Amino acid sequence: MLRQAAPTATLGTMLDSPLLTAAAVAVIAMAIAVVVGVGLKVLRSFRDLGTDAERATYHTLHAASQAGQHLRRGLNPAGATKAGRQLRALLGSDALAITDTTAVLAWDGAGEELRPALMTMAADVLAGGRTAVLPAQHGTGLAAVIAPVRAGTRVVGVVAAFAPVTSAGLVRATGEVADWVAVQVELAELDASRSQLMEAELRALRAQISPHFIYNSLNAIASFINTDPARARDLVVEFADFTRYSFRRHGDFTTLAEELRCIDRYLLLERARFGDRVQVSLRVAPEVLSTIIPFLSLQPLVENAVRHGLEAKVGPGHISITANDAGAYSEVTIEDDGIGMNPAQLQLVLAGHSDGEHVGLRNVDARLRQVYGQEHGLVIETAPGEGTLITMRVPKSQPGHET
Repeated sequence: MLRQAAPTATLGTMLDSPLLTAAAVAVIAMAIAVVVGVGLKVLRSFRDLGTDAERATYHTLHAASQAGQHLRRGLNPAGATKAGRQLRALLGSDALAITDTTAVLAWDGAGEELRPALMTMAADVLAGGRTAVLPAQHGTGLAAVIAPVRAGTRVVGVVAAFAPVTSAGLVRATGEVADWVAVQVELAELDASRSQLMEAELRALRAQISPHFIYNSLNAIASFINTDPARARDLVVEFADFTRYSFRRHGDFTTLAEELRCIDRYLLLERARFGDRVQVSLRVAPEVLSTIIPFLSLQPLVENAVRHGLEAKVGPGHISITANDAGAYSEVTIEDDGIGMNPAQLQLVLAGHSDGEHVGLRNVDARLRQVYGQEHGLVIETAPGEGTLITMRVPKSQPGHET
């Protein structure tokens, strides 16, 4: 039997119902309440910034932070141009310029026709290091406050603010901005010095490799030329790969995988010298192989284990290399059962008070602390006749470090 379909209500008939009309009005009222609530929340969040003075302080600090990022590579045209916009807004001047000791690096705002004359206007400031206030310049109506940028005892540039009238407030503010720029320049110079120090330390490590390892490796290869030519050829290839990696010209960082490959070549060449006297075990968690570490930070530790741990030991010696996942860190240990050393002597070595031997330990320890902080130096456990255990921990996440 066919069942008759129920009648369908239309929108018109629904709105004709008093109950449904009241529901629709309620929904609209709720929507309006939500909109008003969101608006009030936005207004309240704006008020949460504090008083006008607090908001001005926030905007000042934000502008200074933005400008500081552009000056972190020192005084150069690109960074000074971007920073100049932020700094002019801070001063509220008509124009602002930044120079080094030889040229105008940046000009932001009006009066750029004065740019060619600025170095002449700033000559006394660059020479004497004292802020100068100059009257309105002909044709522009802009007076100038020129303050020196000092890095240590040196004047490295100036900050010049231009306005129709120079006040005591503008003079003080321009001086403060110049001092702030000086701090950014000194930080940039410090970063450059740290990079130069790292490069010098790498050169020291390479110099350490040269006289000891290269001479001994070539002698070992030569000893196989007549008795085992095939092995001699293989060792020459390994030696070439090792030296190519060790003396590469680019990058302060590498991956753990690359460093372990370098160590493998090094140990192949050392076993050619020592034979069964050098025994090696390796245990590495695959997930840490991509960890970025300072270039030539593991090989010197293994070389230290061979030269100072096993070479002087009677009979065979064993080196164990492990790399484990330790949460936010990768942990690498290098352990040998060699002759060990006196902990007091080790402290002198790491403090830089002992010349000659173990330069690799001191160098690697200093570089780790420089890159990751004082708490990330080598952890070394040793005693005479007890061997040596070296532990190195590096963060897995290292933004800004590229291989």
